[in-house]
Amino acid sequence: MNLGRRDFLAGTGAAFAAGALPVQARADSVQFPFANGERPLMAFPQKRPMIVLTPRPPQLETPFALFDQGVITPNDAFFVRWHLPSIPQQVDATAHRIGVSGEVTTPLLLSMDDLAKLPAVEVTAVNECSGNSRALSSPRVPGGQWFNGAMGNAVWTGVRLRDILDRAGLKPSAKQIQFDGLDAGVFPATPDFKKSLDVGVARGDDVIVAYAMNVAPLPLLNGYPVRLVVPGWYSTYWVKMLSAITVLDHVDDNFWMKTAYRIPDTPDNAVAPGSSGFPTIPINRLRVRSFITNLSDGGTIKRGTQELRGIAFDGGSGIKRVEVSTDGSTTWRDATLERDYGKYSFRRWNAAADVRAGTPFVVAVRATANDGTTQPVTQGWNPSGYLRNAIETYKVSVS
Repeated sequence: MNLGRRDFLAGTGAAFAAGALPVQARADSVQFPFANGERPLMAFPQKRPMIVLTPRPPQLETPFALFDQGVITPNDAFFVRWHLPSIPQQVDATAHRIGVSGEVTTPLLLSMDDLAKLPAVEVTAVNECSGNSRALSSPRVPGGQWFNGAMGNAVWTGVRLRDILDRAGLKPSAKQIQFDGLDAGVFPATPDFKKSLDVGVARGDDVIVAYAMNVAPLPLLNGYPVRLVVPGWYSTYWVKMLSAITVLDHVDDNFWMKTAYRIPDTPDNAVAPGSSGFPTIPINRLRVRSFITNLSDGGTIKRGTQELRGIAFDGGSGIKRVEVSTDGSTTWRDATLERDYGKYSFRRWNAAADVRAGTPFVVAVRATANDGTTQPVTQGWNPSGYLRNAIETYKVSVS
């Protein structure tokens, strides 16, 4: 279902009117299962109460129980991650422009109306923060101490980036495409947040400039009025409040590409804790992951037949298989995969377990993607806490 041009323009006006970001009062708190794991719950504009890592720049985590409610993450519960503290508190969509420059034959300055005239496309895709689950790293690492809720799945509507690039005309010298948004640092010396993709990736069928999220304008905190959507890639590339597209004739060497968001260039992208001097590459595609959504570690379940539910996803090949274990990963059996919303989407699954009294009762889940990758038993370590996708286990009591 594509947003019509008239509906799109009407929706942007509504989102602009709701765009201010006043400070919100603390509503409650949650306790995560790691040291210093207490987090406040706060309701920011256009958001229900979310788990707050930092209020400025906003880093808001989705309460994990919400993922048991369906495949699509509601806009008002979708996680938020900004890097720089100066974020516009309102954006006039009618005045917003996206500049396209650099190694192009025809520089462009695109309005929202210009985007609405291009062919509309739709993709359902998971957006996951590179540091999702970082707080579970052992030894611990610096950075935002996310639990498992720095992710979400949405239906994104917009225009193909390729259509914009074709309209501008790439020169033969084009090597990478750089993206910039409206956020900024407090001090002039702060590196502007810019990310780049190789031309071949940027021209992919599913890379879009999105102006709608779940058939509604983007929330301001999720990048209103437009953001880049790079399905199958970590969210660091999903630049919010997109305002500039620059075609480069070289590999981008700005701070956020050359220094930040890099992973060890090793077979499993892991190193021994304390290592240094190893080669690195920019972080890229999502790892295959799965979770149980109707159980929590340390919880209690009833004896008898227990329904297990959850989600799985990967970096774009799609989910081939989900297996569950109820004996501490000794034996495994297949779960039932539910409706397929596309190769970039959460895939729901369900299974039934015969639960007998005993403490603890250890449940585990693992997924295998269509490309053959599966979740590891133990998590490789890297100094930024990226790429976590080890098999999730849940120790529960039986009543």
